[in-house]
Amino acid sequence: MATSEPGLMGRLPLTLRAVVGGVLIGMTAANVWPLLIFRFTAPIAAAIEVLFLGLYFWWASGAGPPKRWAANRRDFARAGHLSGRQWVWGLIAAISFAATVHAAMVVLFRLIAYPAAAFHAGYDFAFIPTLQLQWLACVVSALSAGVCEEMGFRGYMQRPIENRHGPWIAIAISAVMFTLIHLNKSWASMAMTPIILGAGVMLGVLARRSASLVFCIVGHTLMDIGLFAYWWTQIAGTFPQRPISETGLEPSVYVEAAVLGLALLVFVIAAARVKRRPAD
Repeated sequence: MATSEPGLMGRLPLTLRAVVGGVLIGMTAANVWPLLIFRFTAPIAAAIEVLFLGLYFWWASGAGPPKRWAANRRDFARAGHLSGRQWVWGLIAAISFAATVHAAMVVLFRLIAYPAAAFHAGYDFAFIPTLQLQWLACVVSALSAGVCEEMGFRGYMQRPIENRHGPWIAIAISAVMFTLIHLNKSWASMAMTPIILGAGVMLGVLARRSASLVFCIVGHTLMDIGLFAYWWTQIAGTFPQRPISETGLEPSVYVEAAVLGLALLVFVIAAARVKRRPAD
C-alpha cells in the first residue's frame, strides 16, 4: 500500500515545526482584533472578537475538525482537569506574574528615564469616542493577546518541544521567540528586553508547572490590561516618577524595589505549589 509523502512542515525538524506552528497559530489569530477595531465600532468589534476568541480556544484545545489531529491539539493546548487547589495557586501565580512585570518596569524607569513618546507610538485610541469605550478596547486587546499568544507560544510551540527535548529547552526557546516577536515595537528598547524575556520564562514555567494554559492566559491578560491602559495608550495616566539620577535614592525607590521582590517571591511560591498532584 502506497504511503503519502510528508508535506513541507512534516519534513522540518520538530523544533522548527513547533516554532513556525506556534507563531502561525498565535500571531495570525492575534491580528484579527486590529482588523475589527478599525473596521467596526468598539462595542461591535469587541463582541465579534470575544466570539472569535471563544471559537479559537475551543478549536485549538482539540474540538472540531480535523478529528485526526484532535489529540495533538488537546495536548498542545494543555487541556485537562484543574483541581480546586490548582485554581487557587494558579490564580495567585497569574496575579503575581502581572504584578512582577509592572513592578520591574517601575524599577527600570527609576534607573532610566521613561520614554513616554516611544511607549505611546502606535497605541493612540483617540479614534474611539469615549473613555469607557477606550477602556473596553484595552481590555479586549489584552484578552486577545493573552489567549492567542499563550496558545501559540506556551502551547503549540513550547509543548511539542517539551515532549521531545524536555521543559527547560522548550521554555528557553519559547521565551526567546516571544522576545523576538516583540522587538519590532517602538517601546521594545534594549533596557526592556530582559523584562520581556523574563516574562516569557515565567509564563513558560507556569504553563509547565500547572499543565494548563488557563493561568498563563489570565496572567498575560492582566499584564496587558495595565500595559495597554497605562504604559501604552496612557488613558489611565502617565508614569510620573523621575530616574534616581535626578531624585536620588528617595524612600519610594526602596518601596518599589521591595514590591518587585515580593511579587516575584509570591510567583515562585505559587508556581511551585500549582503542580498537579496524583490525587488531583
